[in-house]
Amino acid sequence: MEREIRFFDTTLRDGEQTPGVHFDAETKVTLARRLEDFGAAVVEAGFPASSPGDAEAVRRVAEALERAEVAALARCHAGDIDAAAEALAPARRPVVHVVLGVSDIHLAKKLRMSRAAAVRAIAESVTRARRRVERVQFSAEDASRADPVFLRQCAQAAADAGASRVNLPDTVGCALPEEYGAMIADVAAFLDRSVIVSAHCHNDLGLATANTLAAVRAGARQVEGCVNGLGERAGNAAVEEVAAALRLKRIAATGIRLEQAAELSRLVAEAAGVPVQPNRALVGANAFTHSSGIHQDGLLKDPETYEFVSPALVGAPGHRFVITARSGRAAVAREAARAGVNVAPGDVDRVYRAVLRAADARGGAVDPEEIARIAAGV
Repeated sequence: MEREIRFFDTTLRDGEQTPGVHFDAETKVTLARRLEDFGAAVVEAGFPASSPGDAEAVRRVAEALERAEVAALARCHAGDIDAAAEALAPARRPVVHVVLGVSDIHLAKKLRMSRAAAVRAIAESVTRARRRVERVQFSAEDASRADPVFLRQCAQAAADAGASRVNLPDTVGCALPEEYGAMIADVAAFLDRSVIVSAHCHNDLGLATANTLAAVRAGARQVEGCVNGLGERAGNAAVEEVAAALRLKRIAATGIRLEQAAELSRLVAEAAGVPVQPNRALVGANAFTHSSGIHQDGLLKDPETYEFVSPALVGAPGHRFVITARSGRAAVAREAARAGVNVAPGDVDRVYRAVLRAADARGGAVDPEEIARIAAGV
């Protein structure tokens, strides 16, 4: 794990693009401080040109953070760049994040711009941003659908103009891991080593985490994502998933304090008003919940039989059993004991069968109180 991967957290910017989500300035400051403590190298606070309220929120975050870099998004417009730089003025380590679509479909249909004009816009915008701040990141929007030769040209134009980071988003989540990794490797080999290549993956095909890991293996030194995988449409790569995979598979060091993941997930879900789906990896309510008797028996013997990820790794309180008609005798006896009724070895089978009848009757889980009543009755 000799390499360290920087985490660029965009929960407060791209995550806020989740339909129905809005973080006011106070909430952004609170979450930004937690993200800084979580280990994010960069906290992207917002898009100042989008509204006066977001400009103020970015300024408040810029004032609040002490260690992490604070980024603000800007299109390749002079007004956007100036708004971002002004909002970031109080930051100790400001980053202006300049973005332009570089795929032919974005250039022709959205921007109505030629390739030559796009390269000029990138160079001029990065130059303008670089005059205002030391750190500039350029994002080649829709990079995964861009012509590879033109993508290299855009990346080099940004680097020549002073960008120290070049981000290559899979904006519509269309890439497979091998495709995305190959694109990252190609641009990373083309640019000078001093320029950090960054990965930003969307989850439209459910591959955001896999694509991000492929990018790291291919040479990306920064990854972008959101807590709980928030973001447009199907969301972004989940920072907690990427960080856990990099650590557990010994791919790279991250600086992320994973033991804070469960609590941070809860805070972001509450602030966003977007509940975490129960079966979400690592932070979902069912991530460490077991109902199968085979699994429960294995866990009672050794948790590693059915938990590759330890609950403690992400700050979860531990695994729990749900007793259903699929559960086993050992788990029923354990849950009865946890509810205050110790079942004698000779009575386990009778208690188990009574619990199964209750589970079948209700077509679901039997709660601990009912297990205790059944065990006591037996």
